[in-house]
Amino acid sequence: MDLLAYIDRGGAIAYFLLILNIIGFSVIIWKAIVLYISKSNTKALALDILDTLKTSSQEPTIQNIESKINTKIQKIEFGLNSIKIIATISPLIGLLGTVIGILAAFDAISVAGLGDPSIFSSGISVALITTITGLIVAIPHYIAYNYFIGVLDSIEIHLKEEILARI
Repeated sequence: MDLLAYIDRGGAIAYFLLILNIIGFSVIIWKAIVLYISKSNTKALALDILDTLKTSSQEPTIQNIESKINTKIQKIEFGLNSIKIIATISPLIGLLGTVIGILAAFDAISVAGLGDPSIFSSGISVALITTITGLIVAIPHYIAYNYFIGVLDSIEIHLKEEILARI
């Protein structure tokens, strides 16, 4: 079956999930690049934090260093919530499509009766397609989000080690 025909059978919900998937993968690619650059430049990030502390005439105390590291990590982390939200709501949107499809199937049965099973099959088809699509969208976003959080934790640890080695 052609992918567009499959999505078309899922209706508006499947198209909405497709749009979420495109947005989510764009953010995933962007964050993968940002995290790769940040992870390979932890020394430069650490020097930048130390320079910021020196120019602001703050003492390099543990609290000040932690604060600056947290600020830097939050800047790198920007955008990850979008991935998390897409991973969280996609199965729910798929479930909404399931309910709409089942409702359409029961409406068809109430109008035409149980004589012809093909009457309610389109509603069941919508239900299954939207459920599958919601899960297909959610799973890679969930994996990417958790992987990126692990990379961020690693960057934070390396930043702390780098800064402590320099003070």
